Amino acid sequence: MGIAELVLAVVFAFLCLCGFVLFRNNSLEISEATDAMPARRPPTVTVLIPARNEEANLPHLLHSLRLQTLEPLEVIVIDDCSEDRTREIAESFGATVVEGSPPPPEWTGKNWAIWTGYAYSKGEVLVFLDADIRLAPQALSSLLHARKRTGGVISVVPFHTAEKLYEKLAMITNLLGVFAFTSPFERSNPRKGLYGACIVASREDYDRVNGHAGIRSEVLDDLFLGSAFMDAGIPVNNYLGAGLVSFRMYPHGIRSELEGFSKGAVLSTATLSPWTILPTALWTIGLLASCAMPFFIGSSYAWPLLFGYLLYMLQITYFNRRSGAFGLLMPALHMLSSLFFVLIMLLSLYQVVVLRKVVWKGRQIEVKGRARP
Repeated sequence: MGIAELVLAVVFAFLCLCGFVLFRNNSLEISEATDAMPARRPPTVTVLIPARNEEANLPHLLHSLRLQTLEPLEVIVIDDCSEDRTREIAESFGATVVEGSPPPPEWTGKNWAIWTGYAYSKGEVLVFLDADIRLAPQALSSLLHARKRTGGVISVVPFHTAEKLYEKLAMITNLLGVFAFTSPFERSNPRKGLYGACIVASREDYDRVNGHAGIRSEVLDDLFLGSAFMDAGIPVNNYLGAGLVSFRMYPHGIRSELEGFSKGAVLSTATLSPWTILPTALWTIGLLASCAMPFFIGSSYAWPLLFGYLLYMLQITYFNRRSGAFGLLMPALHMLSSLFFVLIMLLSLYQVVVLRKVVWKGRQIEVKGRARP
């Protein structure tokens, strides 16, 4: 191996190390119900679930809510103009069902659904959950304990469970999302976002920022809601949910997966600290460069490229232990997942820059031209 090849191997090692700079195992700690409750009366909890055509996901979430060691005061499912058995299933589990309506002008569908359901809520602590979430029995008590310990608002990046091959292609996209929420450079970011699949806030804090009404037109409701809390001086903290909070995002086909990831892939970078973007870009450059290894077989550069490819494979395997279940084989085939990520970014760029709108759950959402609320 010559000097040039050795330098290339060292460069790959440096770029790969950027991942360790970004990834922090800030996992939610397991707490029993008694740990989440102070000596005085514990706060009442409302769980709010916006649901649009979620008949396949709701039974899993609502069943897991029944098993919680900390019983919520109420579970409210907002039926967002569903065309399936969403309402029937929610009622069968004893949830309160609020009938949604088409969003008014300037509102996105999810923001309007949550705001509609919020008007019926009574709890002192609000837990916002997407319908594809799955909770371990101690999850609610652990969420309340974390919020009580840190104050302010918390969100959780769920452990991503993928079953079918097309779902596993999202491995790199998922990991880059985890980087964004675990990056140490985001702690002091005044535009720090929340992860919308699982958010916990007090009613007082939520009212203080005017809740989802304050970010009514935003596609990235969770990121802009986090910014609103930060602007109001309310702390925002994000956790990894491995062992407590998980989801299976897109079991219904690759089309929904493409729509879901592409709607925010480009826009979300506008809220990140430049100090998060730089190591993320370097890590991604190294990852994509290592994927060129097959094209250099037979040349002197094949070995450093193979070294880089294997280095990323081992690192991804390690990160997946806390971020998602994508199977044992996918890290070795991270080239496929990397290409899928490139496709997601190109599709997102086309929607945001050319079309100026994104599509999600059968609705077209106009992309606004501002970077923050």
